[in-house]
Amino acid sequence: MKIFVTGVNGFIGSHFLEMALAQTDWEIQGFDLADNNITQFLDNPRFSMKKGDIFKEEAWLNEQIKECDVLLPLIGIARPAYYITRPLWTFELDFEQNLKMVRKCAEYGKRVIFPSTSEVYGMPDPNNKVMDEDNSNLILGPVSKSRWIYSCSKQMMDRVIFAFGQEMGLKFTLFRPFNWVGPRLDSFKDASEHKGRSITQFIYDVLYTGKITLVNGGAQRRSFTWVGDGVQGLIDIITNKDDQAEGQIFNIGNPENNYSIKEMAEIVVDEMKKFPKFKDKADKVEFIVMDSDKYYGKNYDDMQDRLPSVKKMETRLGWKPKATLREAIHYTLEWYAKNLDKA
Repeated sequence: MKIFVTGVNGFIGSHFLEMALAQTDWEIQGFDLADNNITQFLDNPRFSMKKGDIFKEEAWLNEQIKECDVLLPLIGIARPAYYITRPLWTFELDFEQNLKMVRKCAEYGKRVIFPSTSEVYGMPDPNNKVMDEDNSNLILGPVSKSRWIYSCSKQMMDRVIFAFGQEMGLKFTLFRPFNWVGPRLDSFKDASEHKGRSITQFIYDVLYTGKITLVNGGAQRRSFTWVGDGVQGLIDIITNKDDQAEGQIFNIGNPENNYSIKEMAEIVVDEMKKFPKFKDKADKVEFIVMDSDKYYGKNYDDMQDRLPSVKKMETRLGWKPKATLREAIHYTLEWYAKNLDKA
């Protein structure tokens, strides 16, 4: 089987490449702006890489879709800081560019495994906080809060893909990652500009600022998932044993790892104290509280909890998450302890 992966150098892409080459006999064609996260795989005979810009390589991209069995389009904006400051770019990349490739999958009869997002659920029902793929309503905030353009773009892609399946027989699976964490989630450059997601931002802040900022106090809750567990679920979806993933939407998360951002930050600091390289700075770090308008800008909005149902992944594919949040943070810090120069 030949898999075409756009965004292969990114967080999910680089971890997927590593696991897929180790566990399967798949051939993988990769595409991204850079290859700094995957240099160790460039000589692998089952992996080919092209560097390029998705906005400028439409003809080449179409040819790769024609030649592959499965498209895994991972290029997209996935950082709240960008939803707020560059909403048009978020829409153009997450919706417009990916729609072009999905159309080609329908035209050429190819299967697409599309990365939706837990953000599509928006504001959870206070009477039923568990987010179910096939039954939960998708309720977003007001248009004036530009943070929601990412969620809206992804939700529309979900609906369009589902419609292509209904009307044109497109073979597809949608997967919704719930706060996957691990090495390479963001760069320290992103974190230095307050554009990193929580775990990367907190590690950077301990090491380089001495202060962890808790936006609105950090009471927001998330269900954190170790990236290795998440990617294993993604591989199970692509493998598609007995066609159990065909035409389905899957949450890939860990409801047992439901913690507040503040609690997660405290675990990061606690685990950093176990590493001699990080201990001194972790011992001295301060926690400060900042209003979201000051940290992100006035167009920010947020949901207070994000708890997935993963029953469908278990019953259809036999997948269960394994790593606790503390284990996921420890695994991540082990990588940083060895690769601080690559952060």
